[in-house]
Amino acid sequence: MAQTDQFVVGAGLDGLPVGQALRLANRHGLIAGATGTGKTVTLQRLIETFSDAGVAVFAADVKGDLCGLGAVGAPQGKVAERIASMPWLNHQPTAYPVTLWDVHGKSGHPLRTTLSEMGPLLLGALLELTDSQQAALYAAFKVADREGLLLLDLKDLKALLAHLKSHPEALGEDSALFTSTSSQALLRKLAGLEQQGAEALFGEPALQLEDILHPDRDGRGRIHLLDASRLVHEAPKVYATFLLWLLAELFEQLPERGDADKPLLALFFDEAHLLFAGTPKALQERLEQVVRLIRSKGVGVYFVTQSPGDLPDDVLAQLGLRIQHGLRAFTAKEQKSLRAVAEGFRPNPAIDTLAVLTELGIGEALVGTMEAKGTPAMVQRVAVAPPQSRIGPLSEAERTALIQQSPLRGRYDKPIDRESAYELLTARAEKIAAQQAEQSKPSVASKKAEAGSGIGGAAGELLGGLASQVMKTAMRQAANQIGRQLVRGLLGSLMGGKGR
Repeated sequence: MAQTDQFVVGAGLDGLPVGQALRLANRHGLIAGATGTGKTVTLQRLIETFSDAGVAVFAADVKGDLCGLGAVGAPQGKVAERIASMPWLNHQPTAYPVTLWDVHGKSGHPLRTTLSEMGPLLLGALLELTDSQQAALYAAFKVADREGLLLLDLKDLKALLAHLKSHPEALGEDSALFTSTSSQALLRKLAGLEQQGAEALFGEPALQLEDILHPDRDGRGRIHLLDASRLVHEAPKVYATFLLWLLAELFEQLPERGDADKPLLALFFDEAHLLFAGTPKALQERLEQVVRLIRSKGVGVYFVTQSPGDLPDDVLAQLGLRIQHGLRAFTAKEQKSLRAVAEGFRPNPAIDTLAVLTELGIGEALVGTMEAKGTPAMVQRVAVAPPQSRIGPLSEAERTALIQQSPLRGRYDKPIDRESAYELLTARAEKIAAQQAEQSKPSVASKKAEAGSGIGGAAGELLGGLASQVMKTAMRQAANQIGRQLVRGLLGSLMGGKGR
């Protein structure tokens, strides 16, 4: 492992190395240029330099080429000529310690986080919510926090939304924010996310930051590569949101380090324009703040894109290292953009920056570094030093072998589904349903009483009728008898009186 306090980008016009102090590497950077101008090889070179210095690296492998870092290089042709032109380079073909990651777990270790860790702001950006839908999501997360409901995966959030729709009283003072319309809209958005295969991103075991910061056994920084070759095309929002989450999580968890000899971690975000395209204002402001402050945590952020114009001005203003590969300018708009790029460098009397931008060959770049005091150095035309690892992708067999040899093998490969909101709310709903069924179910004794009451009532009605009829007959018979007795008594007295 090379022991140096500098990282070298390449050779200037005078053949001498052009680079920057490692202690300034947390001032962030930019690698830009048109397609086919050599950005990937430059990116590979910088990653190797950080790894050799013992700095951990996390990078997105958008084209699938960066995984060549895990294999020994075999320079030939123009690459070998470039190496020969840099006798100070000490180029030694070697493989680097690489850990492969994949959201879907097919070409690397499964890469996951949880909904609770991502939070409603990033999740809302991923779902592209309106203001009212975002408010409803905030209300749902608030209930989850209050009731101790873990939101680990998408089924947890769907169960929570269904619960709040049926039990709006659980929202308390936030009930006005959670309408039936917003609930249905959130469920539709989640269904769309599932169709993109994004459910694989959420769950456990979630990525632990210490696992990407741990150095390799030989002291080199371990290189963590996210296979984004499919993700960036099929689900670009998922790709961008995960990288934003990683950046925010590092900012929240890492302690302050102050000025250090070298950074703790270097992040490389390819297709960087996706991080800002369509990003809500609140999230973009938060991102700009994190980029500005995270350098004090020992993290250097390097954006890779076609044009510096893909990044907000507030972010561009914070970038110390600038590596600009060739640009093409055919339209008036492109020429205006070209001038803006040229003006972003500190002028060098020895070169015409604007003219050189369109003349750069493959593997050449205009480079603006930082001087020892942290001020911008004059721009230089640089031939980028070739990487020591393989330029090009690994074969499927090589990739599989790298995964099998990984120190993280078995740690993330098997998903875990512990008790969370879905299980708790399902159990609660089943308990309530059972109680309601029990309350509405008549007891055996009451059934018998009701049955007896029914039979007795019918019999009583029949017996009552018979008794009434008998009573009436008896009363008539008694009345007749009394009447006859009265008649006989009256007649007897008359007869007797008459006879006396």
